[in-house]
Amino acid sequence: MSERDVDAELVARVQRGDKRAFDLLVLKYQRKIMRLLSRMIRDPGDIEDVAQEAFIKAYRALPQFRGESAFYTWLYRIAINTARNWQASSARRPSVPNVTETQDGETFSQIDNLTDISTPESLMASRQIVETVNAAIAALPEELRTAIILREIEGMSYEDIAQTMECPIGTVRSRIFRAREAIAAQLRPVLDTDSDRRW
Repeated sequence: MSERDVDAELVARVQRGDKRAFDLLVLKYQRKIMRLLSRMIRDPGDIEDVAQEAFIKAYRALPQFRGESAFYTWLYRIAINTARNWQASSARRPSVPNVTETQDGETFSQIDNLTDISTPESLMASRQIVETVNAAIAALPEELRTAIILREIEGMSYEDIAQTMECPIGTVRSRIFRAREAIAAQLRPVLDTDSDRRW
């Protein structure tokens, strides 16, 4: 049974009135939603509030969910829209945390502590790269930032990103390309690479 099938079964159970099935969906996707939101909102308390609001909106909208897209694609769209509404209502600029996370939620600083061969110079260089990438992502226009985060951090397919962002797949490819170019431009001086190098 695929992930999409498992989600579809849980959604069907929620639609039949099984509230515990929705708890399972929340447990399954809470970390991913929080990680997504942490790329748009800085304060951890605000991230939790926006995530909770997104899950509440999803729960209320589930009776209308028809499964035309994957559940997580639909949920991500709700989370992104909820974060945008929060940003607009609080008049705050989107920002990113100072630490990049890996797929398992470990931070680069935690990984640095696990390596035996790290020198002060390599640690400083790694941190400088992380800070440069984070700053470059934070400086991107919202649509580019969202596209690159969904692709590179969340690992979503181009098709799922297109559904989440409600735009054609060609637009998604263009946004990701432009985001990568902007990040690469910021990294070139740090890595001392040629401007002709492609990433």
